[in-house]
Amino acid sequence: MNYNTHMKLTAKVKVLPTKAQVDSLKRTIETANQACNYISEAAWLAKSFRQFDVHKLVYNDVRATFGLTAQLAVRCIAKVADSYKLDKKTKREFRSTGSIPYDLRILSWKIDDNYVSIWTVDGRQKIDFVVGDYQRKMLQSQRGETDLCLIDGEFYLYTTCDVVESELSCDGNALGVDLGIANIATDSDGNQYSGKKVNNTRKRYAKLRAKLQAKQTKSAKRLLKKRSRKEKRFANDVNHVISKEIVSRAKDTGRAIAMEDLTGINERVTVRKAQRRERHSWSFYDLRQKIEYKAKLYGVPVVLVDPRNTSRACNSCGCIDKANRKSQAEFICVSCGYSANADTNAAMNISVRGRATLSTSLTSRPRTTESSQGQAHML
Repeated sequence: MNYNTHMKLTAKVKVLPTKAQVDSLKRTIETANQACNYISEAAWLAKSFRQFDVHKLVYNDVRATFGLTAQLAVRCIAKVADSYKLDKKTKREFRSTGSIPYDLRILSWKIDDNYVSIWTVDGRQKIDFVVGDYQRKMLQSQRGETDLCLIDGEFYLYTTCDVVESELSCDGNALGVDLGIANIATDSDGNQYSGKKVNNTRKRYAKLRAKLQAKQTKSAKRLLKKRSRKEKRFANDVNHVISKEIVSRAKDTGRAIAMEDLTGINERVTVRKAQRRERHSWSFYDLRQKIEYKAKLYGVPVVLVDPRNTSRACNSCGCIDKANRKSQAEFICVSCGYSANADTNAAMNISVRGRATLSTSLTSRPRTTESSQGQAHML
């Protein structure tokens, strides 16, 4: 059964402005953020934060003072109002190069011709962009706002795309996926995605970060920011590669994907001081999110299962004992003598739990995100 559901994904598009257009875009971003600070100051003094109220308070002044087009003034007001939704205890201030939201009235996509028509302080500009095949396909379903961002001296457009999810389909079996640190992920087929290179890289970054923090100079702080962005890109790329391979394997074999529900694991589980950095430095939730949205694109169901005792239970006889886990990598059942890689055994247990959930949930509750203690749920 096809539910024709949609999900929102963000396409990142690099624009290629000329030298004159670079200057125009910079001044546009700076002017818009000045306007945002002006709006924020007015809203703070008036203690009025609803978008409609702020609009009446500052709209005419913003247009007259900063020379913004009507729609960009509206977008700036909305940006400020949204920033106060979290709380109204602190006055919001905006960086001079912070992202600026555009809608279809002030930015239009010419996908076939590889350019965007965008409003700037110097008037409407046609600016070329470069994009990969995957992003180009996403742009066909572009909807809603687009953010203009300046990152490390380069301009990017982040735009919302309304992508149709594929029909959920599987044969009732599940590919179990165990997430960890020594191995970032291990599936029930025995495939492992080693964390050795990742952990070595993170340790190197941590040492460099400590040295730069100790210096406390402006150049050190600039380098810290640059390295931080590089580290985030590295983590993002690794999680994308792993999630793509896992989803492809499940899709090609007609199976669902079963994972542990690790929500709040960092708060629930304590580890030795020496292991804290490793536990908190990698985002299991980010990897899970990437697996989930890629699975939706390809029609692969995702099942989240109770994580209790998946690493202590024997996949052969079901015996649960802490002594079964001889080391990080070794599992030997104290009851039946079954031995296997510990992560693979855990992934097989996850697969069994996912398969049990699929037998009842796939037909009766195909798309629910509600769960209770000890109960698996589907996405």
